[in-house]
Amino acid sequence: MAGPRTRSGKRLVRHARVRRKVVGTSERPRLAVFRSLGHIYAQIIDDSEGRTLVAGSSLDGEVGARKNGESKTVVARLVGTIVGKRAVKAGITTVVFDRGGYKYHGRVKALADGAREEGLVF
Repeated sequence: MAGPRTRSGKRLVRHARVRRKVVGTSERPRLAVFRSLGHIYAQIIDDSEGRTLVAGSSLDGEVGARKNGESKTVVARLVGTIVGKRAVKAGITTVVFDRGGYKYHGRVKALADGAREEGLVF
């Protein structure tokens, strides 16, 4: 576990602070983002049941077929569109965005924009 003064420790503190307020319900589940050095992951979670409803990542086969040589930001936007399509197909239209303690820019913003393009409202 990362200490509170490391970069990842500070992110976890920010994430815990955000999670005190951001809760996914059945009517409005939580779109959670995790960003690693090489990949990005997104899940739509119903916290009342503790269930993941929809998930997608840069490791998905759908993304892998289209990401050849693209930047990580472009891949993040692809992941957002795929998660958005899967959510709309599952009947989810509104979500609450959980940026996971990361700044809302770059790959996190690209993923959010991609999800919005597919009809998710947040």
